[in-house]
Amino acid sequence: MVEQPGPMASRPLRWVSLPEPEPAAHEVVVEVSACGVCRTDLHLAEGDLAPHRPRTVPGHEVVGVVTDVGSGCTRLRAGDRVGVAWLRHTCGSCRWCRRGLENLCPHAQFTGWDADGGYAEQTVVPEGFAYRIPVDWSDAYAAPLLCAGIIGYRALRLASAPPGGRLGIYGFGASAHLTAQVALHQGMTVHVMTRSAAARDLARELGCSSAGDTFDAPPEPLDAAIVFAPAGEIVPAALAALDDAGTVAIAGIHLSDIPALDYQRHLFRERVVRSVTANTRADGEEFLHLAAAMQLQVHHQSYPLDRADQALSDLAADHVDGAAVLTR
Repeated sequence: MVEQPGPMASRPLRWVSLPEPEPAAHEVVVEVSACGVCRTDLHLAEGDLAPHRPRTVPGHEVVGVVTDVGSGCTRLRAGDRVGVAWLRHTCGSCRWCRRGLENLCPHAQFTGWDADGGYAEQTVVPEGFAYRIPVDWSDAYAAPLLCAGIIGYRALRLASAPPGGRLGIYGFGASAHLTAQVALHQGMTVHVMTRSAAARDLARELGCSSAGDTFDAPPEPLDAAIVFAPAGEIVPAALAALDDAGTVAIAGIHLSDIPALDYQRHLFRERVVRSVTANTRADGEEFLHLAAAMQLQVHHQSYPLDRADQALSDLAADHVDGAAVLTR
């Protein structure tokens, strides 16, 4: 659990023993097999995101097996293999939920922020927010899809790249390397800008047309760009790289301050900058079906559960190629 948020050098994660969870009505208990390590977990551990409750177990890319069900459960039963993602509760009745934008529900709750997550042997989730996981997917393969994949998919949609368009990707970690493959599958030309030489190599290996350093100009104007790196200073560079009417989507939950923008250079000619906020369950279902259909590649590094602090430290230092996954 995150006992006291702070830099990873201060070891904000503590190994603790908690009572085995019991499901409330319409909840299921999941025996955790694997849990992806997301940059949001790092933001929570280091205090970039204020905790919603003290001493919370992080982790929201969870793969496991249902071991117990609460009263009223009709969709899942013991033995079902499921995934647990970031979004774990919405009210279902507010104007955002009624419009299909449950990701903006003011009463939304999130795994590993409002409730204990998957850096554990067991976790609990409302059954309506669990995803079924294909039997032929390994635990470590499936885990990163549940946030890195889903959020990247939503960011790609909100970036509004036209069919066959030119997409720029800034930062190339867990989410970006999955999103790039979806964009390529949809016929886009993908240009990657990232500070990691290993990530640039991976981008080229996956079929991206170019891979440069973070602030390098792409070789052609972009129809759309996605900023995955949590660095506000990248946003002006991404906007400047856009063609007319292009969109920059910011995929992270946390971003450092964006420097002042020059209207003519960065925004005029109907350029757009927008944020991406969580996801809907429809995003998740659509993406998981797409991942299965296109046989998405997931590059990951595995860590045992008791090395979660090392996994987060490696993520902070850009020492993870693709996704980090905790396994048992």
